[in-house]
Amino acid sequence: MSPNDVAERLAGLRADFDRSFAEPARRHDEEYAELLAVHAGGRPYALRLSQASGLHQDRAVTPLPGPQPALLGVAGFGGAIVPVYDLAALLGHAVPDRPRWLVLTAGAPALALAFHQLDGHVRVTAAEIVEEPGADGGDILRGMVPLAGGTRPIVDLPAARAAVHRLAGHTEHAEKER
Repeated sequence: MSPNDVAERLAGLRADFDRSFAEPARRHDEEYAELLAVHAGGRPYALRLSQASGLHQDRAVTPLPGPQPALLGVAGFGGAIVPVYDLAALLGHAVPDRPRWLVLTAGAPALALAFHQLDGHVRVTAAEIVEEPGADGGDILRGMVPLAGGTRPIVDLPAARAAVHRLAGHTEHAEKER
């Protein structure tokens, strides 16, 4: 490489460096949220994939007798028997037919929530999600997200688990003893 080639290459690198400051900054650290777009009880919702540990279609659910209409029964997942609750019923909607999709919530104890329709997977920037400030903990909806077809409420799966525990009569004290 001749000294002239080196000088030209160096001038090109300097020009590229200077030009990089004139261009708009690119964000490489932008946070994203992975969501499942679903329908439960005929209404659109979104679920955070980070709060789920599995998604299953047409899984057999063994019905259980009991006073809770939201409890559909139990299903087997990897050798474990997991209670299955109807998401539409937990949200206070009428349940016209049996849901065909199950989402396993992340964390313990294991819980599956049933919903009627999977609309797809979407990835949105965290800035697109409108969080609800000061949620009281009694509601399982936390935030809204604008998606194609309209804005969807986001179901908070840990809050849904807490609601199921309240329905089942579990107290906070009893849970801490385990």
